[in-house]
Amino acid sequence: MDKSSVDDVVLVGGSSRIPKVRQLLQDFFKGKELCKSINPDEAVAYGAAVQAALLSEGIKTVPNLTLQDVTPLSLAKSIKGDIMDVLIPRNTSIPFKKTKTYETVEDNQRCVLTEVYEGERIRASENNLLGFFRISIPPAPRGHVPIKVCFSIDADCILNVSAEEETNGNN
Repeated sequence: MDKSSVDDVVLVGGSSRIPKVRQLLQDFFKGKELCKSINPDEAVAYGAAVQAALLSEGIKTVPNLTLQDVTPLSLAKSIKGDIMDVLIPRNTSIPFKKTKTYETVEDNQRCVLTEVYEGERIRASENNLLGFFRISIPPAPRGHVPIKVCFSIDADCILNVSAEEETNGNN
C-alpha cells in the first residue's frame, strides 16, 4: 500500500505520547494530521480483550465490550503518625465518591491540614503527595471537632477533595 492511500493515522499505546514519534509519523505521511479522537489506552485494552476472546476455545463471536475506568493507585489522606488512610482503593471503578469523618488529635487545634496522597505504601511520606489544604476550626479539646473529608472522582477522572468542619460548617 502506498502511503498516499492512507486516510487516517491512529496511534495507540505508550508510544503515542512521545512527541518525536508523532512528529516523525506526521513527516512520513507528508504533514497528515494524526487522529487524536481515540483514547490510546482504551484502544489497547479493547484490542487485548478482543484478541483474548478470539483465542479462547469455544468462542465463535466476540461479545460487545464495555471498558470501565479505574483508579490506578489508591487515594488517601495522611493521618497522625504519617499513616495513609485510604479512602479510594486502587482499581476502584470511576466515577466514585467516599466521605469519612475524622476528629482532631490535639487540644485547642486552630486548623486542620489535609494532605492527599496516591500510592500503596503504608507511610504517607513514601507515596506521591498530590496536594494539601488547611481549614480553620474552633479551639476545642481533642476529638471534639469532627471534620468530614470527601474524595470524589468524576467521569472525566478528575479528583476533588473537600473537608468541612461539621460544628459550624467551615470548609
